[in-house]
Amino acid sequence: MLTPDQLNELSLDELDIYWMNVALSLADKAEQVNEVPVGAVLVLDNEVIGSGYNLVINQHDPCAHAEIMALRDGGQSINNYRLIDATLYVTLEPCCMCTGAIIHSRIKRVVYGASDLKTGAVHSAFELLNDDKHNHQVEVKSGILADDCSEKISQFFINRRAQIKAEKAAKKQQLIDHTD
Repeated sequence: MLTPDQLNELSLDELDIYWMNVALSLADKAEQVNEVPVGAVLVLDNEVIGSGYNLVINQHDPCAHAEIMALRDGGQSINNYRLIDATLYVTLEPCCMCTGAIIHSRIKRVVYGASDLKTGAVHSAFELLNDDKHNHQVEVKSGILADDCSEKISQFFINRRAQIKAEKAAKKQQLIDHTD
């Protein structure tokens, strides 16, 4: 981790890359517990006030997305559900649920890595943050370390499919062995 003084010397683009790397390390934690590797970090004045990673499966909670976990953590950290002037860094484009929470939290910026063509609700499948009807507008920056973020998720699913295939083959072999 860089010191606050070192962080203050970085440009906005350099800060976005720095914090996205922190979010990627949180995505690693999700993967370690067999969750889809998505990580999020919530930053205010160059300090982490919240962090999270996917825990949907482990917590049996469809709302336990990385973004929601980071927003909850941030709210507890500053004792306020309004996270004004904070920036949320997330490795994957937020979904509809998460964009709703982002709007309600009043964060200033969302910075995300990989696009999600199926459920992304910022630019890809939907454009929920761009709607002028919302009472709060969120700045968005996309594509930060997109290749790294995308590769992490792609590799996770490649590995998961291989694991499922191996488990099916093992079960099949057990049946064959059992009938002999």
